[in-house]
Amino acid sequence: MRMTPVNSSNIYSIGYENNTLYVCFNSGSTYAYFNVPETIYRGLMSASSHGSYLARNVKGIYAYRKIN
Repeated sequence: MRMTPVNSSNIYSIGYENNTLYVCFNSGSTYAYFNVPETIYRGLMSASSHGSYLARNVKGIYAYRKIN
């Protein structure tokens, strides 16, 4: 899976594969969010603030697991 670097004060890179959204934070932690529709991923990638979009549209909505 390819992780795409983004310009964000909190997020280093974002990836998406098989309805799973991967977010690597600047802290080095990576989280997988499950059953995320592709429209949410596309919205996240095109958002002017990736962190704000993630907080509003992903966190607390989709199940997740820290993977490192």
